Amino acid sequence: METIAAVHRNHFGEIISFVTSGGRIISYRKALMDTENGLIQGIQAVQDMNGTISLIPEAAQSFDHYPSVF
Repeated sequence: METIAAVHRNHFGEIISFVTSGGRIISYRKALMDTENGLIQGIQAVQDMNGTISLIPEAAQSFDHYPSVF
């Protein structure tokens, strides 16, 4: 099972893709699907009051402590 190793943000600071422990670079949408299918550990999919599903790390409030890939 993979974990998230780094994040790639756009110029607005929004996460657009992830680097996994296996070296894959995957889109936010692919990370969401892989998380829901149990392929990535250490993050979880949560739904807000508007019905939007987003990813958050299980051990922290945000992905701010993850290294950034440019």
